[in-house]
Amino acid sequence: MSKIVSLPVSTTSPAREFFGATRSTDVYAHATHIIGFGFDGTACFRKGTRNGPDGLRAVSEDIESYSPYLDADLHDQTFYDLGNLSLGNEADVEAQWQHASDDFAAIFGELDLAAEQVKVLTLGGEHSISYAPIRKYLAQYPDLVILHLDAHADLRDGFLGYHYSHASIMRRAVDHFGAGHQLIQYGIRSGTREEYQWMNEHGTIRKSRQAFLDSVAAIAAERPIYLTLDLDYFDPSFLPGTGTPEPGGEDFHSYVSLMKLLRQKNLVGADVVELSPEIDPTGNSDVFAAKIVRELLIVLNQSFSNQQGA
Repeated sequence: MSKIVSLPVSTTSPAREFFGATRSTDVYAHATHIIGFGFDGTACFRKGTRNGPDGLRAVSEDIESYSPYLDADLHDQTFYDLGNLSLGNEADVEAQWQHASDDFAAIFGELDLAAEQVKVLTLGGEHSISYAPIRKYLAQYPDLVILHLDAHADLRDGFLGYHYSHASIMRRAVDHFGAGHQLIQYGIRSGTREEYQWMNEHGTIRKSRQAFLDSVAAIAAERPIYLTLDLDYFDPSFLPGTGTPEPGGEDFHSYVSLMKLLRQKNLVGADVVELSPEIDPTGNSDVFAAKIVRELLIVLNQSFSNQQGA
């Protein structure tokens, strides 16, 4: 791996690295980088996702790095943990979010992710943290497909006074869409009438698992894909440790079906958000979420070969 740049801002060093990742203050070419964004300032129901990144790291040391579903082991792969973005010393919620978002842009904003084959996996935090990486990826890839897995449409034009609310992340992402960008949403089972009207009019929502998987399968192998995954996508009977749970969600095996498809595609980046460790004192949600991220990391690394062939 060749170093591209040292981090221009300070990040908080976690007590542990995710699944034994190499702790780094440098960005490397042809590599996947984990960065935490532990912010939950606009959460409107139950807070606690600020502890999500380190909760995932803490539990990962007790989980096997080998995936029997993908027949691959993270110990055979190289990836880097850049630590957590700082919220600064700001007292104002929006200023905290802006501080960390600006630091994300300072780290990755000038990098040519495609040319250098740099991938970023951002760990939240509430869903509003996804704005910084999604904006970068949309600017980088004019033909990007965003896969949005979530219980909620997140298409409100601001919520409870926050323009960049967790309930507005996809609306804010669409603000930056160009003609070649595409949004595919699945798992949505809660939203306003207006949000559902928008999704139906724009053809973004998939209303069955098969329709969603067929849409992913139809994406050209070389076309860049970004996955934004809100963990309330899963049914709360499997993962209760999230801020806004909704019944009727998906299970782990449907997610594995998606990962098996994406390993044949050009997955260039992702974020996983809305784990709130304190809500589930059993720790089961942490384990579930860590295995979700394990599969995703494996696919991100394995899909480098598809990126090279593009």
